[in-house]
Amino acid sequence: MICAVKHPGAPAVAAAAASDLVRSRFSPLQRPRLAAGAVSGGATGERAPALSLSTKKPLHLSSLEGVGLFDSPVVRRRRGEVVVGAYEAADRSDGIRLPSEGAEGAVDAKAETAKKVKIGIYFATWWALNVVFNIYNKKVLNAYPYPWLTSTLSLATGSLMMLISWATRIAETPKVDVDFWKALFPVAVAHTIGHVAATVSMSKVAVSFTHIIKSGEPAFSVLVSRFLLGESFPTGVYLSLVPIIGGCALAALTELNFNMTGFMGAMISNLAFVFRNIFSKKGMKGKSVSGMNYYACLSIMSLLILTPFAIAVEGPQLWVDGWRKAVAEIGPHFVWWVAAQSVFYHLYNQVSYMSLDEISPLTFSIGNTMKRISVIVSSIIIFHTPVQPVNALGAAIAILGTFLYSQHGDQKLSSEAADASADSIRRQHLFTCVQPGRIRQASLSCRYELVDRNERLV
Repeated sequence: MICAVKHPGAPAVAAAAASDLVRSRFSPLQRPRLAAGAVSGGATGERAPALSLSTKKPLHLSSLEGVGLFDSPVVRRRRGEVVVGAYEAADRSDGIRLPSEGAEGAVDAKAETAKKVKIGIYFATWWALNVVFNIYNKKVLNAYPYPWLTSTLSLATGSLMMLISWATRIAETPKVDVDFWKALFPVAVAHTIGHVAATVSMSKVAVSFTHIIKSGEPAFSVLVSRFLLGESFPTGVYLSLVPIIGGCALAALTELNFNMTGFMGAMISNLAFVFRNIFSKKGMKGKSVSGMNYYACLSIMSLLILTPFAIAVEGPQLWVDGWRKAVAEIGPHFVWWVAAQSVFYHLYNQVSYMSLDEISPLTFSIGNTMKRISVIVSSIIIFHTPVQPVNALGAAIAILGTFLYSQHGDQKLSSEAADASADSIRRQHLFTCVQPGRIRQASLSCRYELVDRNERLV
């Protein structure tokens, strides 16, 4: 086996010494070449490997313990096992190509196509479920103006659905501990406030107006991150806030059925969801829970937080009287509306969290913008909401600003990811591994096991 060594972080003297030793042992005349017998097979008729390497003289390296490069902790010997990092493919300058490279490329292309189709299905399902939820939610609130109970029923239905899924093993039960629930608590508080505030808003104003105001959430995100957390953003992010704020203001001023409670509910929802994202990013880092189970746990904790407040604010007596009145006016269909808005609320949120496992934050942000457009347009059509041209212009400007924000915000994410990746590479000890008859590239680790004193790549 031949190992060409790369170690950016080693001292210059040690690196030079190791390099001289390798060059002295491995001259250009002893460069590996393909063995003829490896391709044609032997006279014995036994099947030979598809590709093999041979040298005139095998490479032997004496012990280099004590030299800085090979004394690094990245090379660890324990229980007959050596673990090393890997980064690059083996000596591509030789032009050696694996016979199965084309087949692997075709498999990768099919996998990429399948992934795109899967993401498309996620988005279509997410938007459709969200539109259906908003329609039924508004119908329920028009006939039954108790947003605190409506919010509680949404969380209770989702929690019950997931508990049944876990009990019947339809979904994998999450492995969580006390620390997980402690980290989730502030996220659940912010999620509860945002959910109730948005429901209160939609009980007072049109669905389209609520979502126009909620499209201004990026502005709250930038302001909170800048002044409370001290984060900085590219200039394009700050400039994108101008159309967001201006568009929301124009839409609010020209709204025919403006209501201050509805407007403030949407604004509070924006602020609460910003803090939900911040708490989730800081507190849930390193917690290995799928998107579906994460949202299920979030719903359960939010339900426990919201229930006593809903009872205190509205109370069972108002709920019973309002229910009787709604059933008398609407009929049995009202029960279906309540069930539908509760189920679809959980499903659309569950799908959105599941999509986060498959797509980047930028793609999710763009999808969220398109979701708001679909909700606004569909609600205007179904509820025949009167819209003035100036009001529509304000909504379009706000949504355009949200789209621009998602584009420029990704530059910050990409820059941070690139810096983290570069720093990781600088600290990593890099090895290129070549084995006779087989060449493999690993991006994270190249693992060797010693079996009967023979090294085997696994």
